[in-house]
Amino acid sequence: MPVDFAFQAMAERSDRAPARWRRPFLRWLDGVEAGWAVPLLIACFVAIWTLYLAIAYAGGGLHPDTLEAWTLGRNFAWGYHKHPPLMGWVAAAWTFVFPLSDGSLQLLAMANAGLALFFVDLISRQFVTGHKRVLVLLLLMLTPAYQFHAQRFNANAVLLATWPLATWCFLRAFETRGKLWAVAVGCTTALAMVGKYYSIFLVASFAFAALAHPARRAYFTSASPWISVAVGLAALSPHLYWLATTGASAFTYALAHANGNAVSSLGEAKNFLLGLAAAMSVSAVSWMLIAGTRLKQFPADFMAMSPGLRLLFYIAIGTIVLPVLTSLVVGTDLPSLWALQGLFLFVILVVCGTRYPIERFYTVNLAVTAAGVALAAVLVAAPIHAVYRNNHGYEEGRNFYAQAAGELTREWRELTGEPLSAVSGDDALAFAAAFYSPDHPLLCTAARVSIHLGFAAQEDAGSRLGRALFPRPGLLQPLDGTGVLGRRTVRQA
Repeated sequence: MPVDFAFQAMAERSDRAPARWRRPFLRWLDGVEAGWAVPLLIACFVAIWTLYLAIAYAGGGLHPDTLEAWTLGRNFAWGYHKHPPLMGWVAAAWTFVFPLSDGSLQLLAMANAGLALFFVDLISRQFVTGHKRVLVLLLLMLTPAYQFHAQRFNANAVLLATWPLATWCFLRAFETRGKLWAVAVGCTTALAMVGKYYSIFLVASFAFAALAHPARRAYFTSASPWISVAVGLAALSPHLYWLATTGASAFTYALAHANGNAVSSLGEAKNFLLGLAAAMSVSAVSWMLIAGTRLKQFPADFMAMSPGLRLLFYIAIGTIVLPVLTSLVVGTDLPSLWALQGLFLFVILVVCGTRYPIERFYTVNLAVTAAGVALAAVLVAAPIHAVYRNNHGYEEGRNFYAQAAGELTREWRELTGEPLSAVSGDDALAFAAAFYSPDHPLLCTAARVSIHLGFAAQEDAGSRLGRALFPRPGLLQPLDGTGVLGRRTVRQA
């Protein structure tokens, strides 16, 4: 008997008379439609991978990207120098409720991943019921997107949740043409855009999918798409105004990635596609083992795809093809990690597009596999990583962020008798000082930034630094008769 048929026969026997160790898992799968099984799965996922981060990065400090998100978000703004504002808003809101610590922001990173999986399930339940919904989530948990990519909470990570949320709203708006769903599309796409400008490819993919879908006439002759556009622009208008009135530094930073040529762009596109294929490889192999010889039904299943899944198919194609075409034409960088938040589209299409039943035997096996990987990561990989990194350190020196910030604060207080109120300089060190110093100094930046001349070239640089760094009266008294910051003594290098 071929191996595939042997597995299928085993799966059928197991579903009829399951082994004792499988029965708790089967009772859990029975709770999917009751409403508690999926939240339990996501909660366990968040808990165990947060524990992994706590162990693996013990003594290692937070990544500069995460420190940047919190540091920028302390001061509410409609945009920041390098990035749109969503990551800062989320980090600031989180630490308003939770304590300011490494563990707190590690929990934020994994809670964001858990929220992303919840939004993915909102889409899945439009097409399948029962354990197939769990199968979608388990396959995604075997990709690196929701653990290792998510752990660095930054402008890329916030898209893990905003993309499936916006996609769910668009799916509902396209199918129902309801005004409330149209408003939701406008709001959620704007949210994705203030997460990262890369989300323009998701918005463009929505437009492409709507135009390619057989029901396009009904959609575009309704008020739904035009409500979405109007609401989206209205929701984005504060950020657009910020861009227009501050020199569009965040947009300029994004455009700085467009400096390649034809050869480099081809290489970027190739690596982009290979990177995404690698990210999906474990899940793809797992699915092939589940489907077995039933994979030959894929062409028929594809042709019989429901209208909703066909819409998702066009969106998925757009999120891959449009970035590649843009990179080839404009010459932009295109790392595959920029697109990891869109992998859910392909998993939903594959699992929900099958017209044949999947035995629960396979879902239980995949759950055990995912749990085994997570436990191995916590019990084996995390301690090894912690020991190695505490002995060899990180390139950015994050092992010493907390100690350096503490020593800086101590020496500043000893010198001035005042709390450390502001910091500047190297970005990573400044973010670390703002976070780890007990005084939590503000990041000192000028209201007007000159990229070419630098902060020292601003007309009021001296007075700004004086107010920010030296608040104690008398500290700015001249040391040599010319003044420290009272006069324009700074020369350009």
